[in-house]
Amino acid sequence: MSSIKIAANTCFYTYEDLGQEDTIVFSNSLGTDLNMWDGVVALVKPSLNVLRYDTRGHGQSTISSDAVTIAELGGDVIALLDHLKLGAVFFCGLSMGGLVGQWLGIHHPERFKKIIISNTAAKIGTAEGWDARIAQVRKEGLQSILEGTAQRWFTPAFRQQHPGVVSAILDKFKHTSLQGYVANCAAVRDADFREELQKLHVPTLVISGTQDEVTTPADGGFLAARIPCSRHVQLDANHLSSVEVPAAFAKQVRYATEGQGAFK
Repeated sequence: MSSIKIAANTCFYTYEDLGQEDTIVFSNSLGTDLNMWDGVVALVKPSLNVLRYDTRGHGQSTISSDAVTIAELGGDVIALLDHLKLGAVFFCGLSMGGLVGQWLGIHHPERFKKIIISNTAAKIGTAEGWDARIAQVRKEGLQSILEGTAQRWFTPAFRQQHPGVVSAILDKFKHTSLQGYVANCAAVRDADFREELQKLHVPTLVISGTQDEVTTPADGGFLAARIPCSRHVQLDANHLSSVEVPAAFAKQVRYATEGQGAFK
């Protein structure tokens, strides 16, 4: 794993230059790290170079403040692309990573060929809900929301059939920096792209999980209805669809990056 300094933070990343024409950037969700993409990456490597990174305050990336914005997280992606001297790339972000993707598409469209935003919304949750979560984890730690997180992220069937996968993801979650988690909770709380989606002119694939109650298929439909050039697909999964159904997820990534599938 390599690292660069961005502002006062250290960003850890992996870049696999596999000799392909195009590169895809994967952006993790709140409380995970770049390894959440392992299953998908293994299936897209035959056609794409792969850039993954840990969002500020997650995995091995550091954070130097108690608050961060989606704009700052998006700026980290641009700095990383500049550092690696990459031109236009594909981008795929899930949940919080999907918010980052919306910001990038609105503010830096020239850097992206297509954007894939999964299990996300133009506005995720309410300020009251995020403030309550921040207060709880500050008082009782991330362990206190572990069971609720498992229920939000995975279907009951997946939790029963793949306990090892779920346990590994949750172990990463509970070891996330508390400062990083709280700061990124605030970033998600404050992000609202409902009035800006018409400015997102990069062709965009929206992926929803049919059983996702955090960012619902209706949220995905809202995004697709307002992003001028978009397509909406639904996968039989809960919130971490890239972990729960990696083959189906990777299939959609390949369709999008290979130019298949109509974008309205």
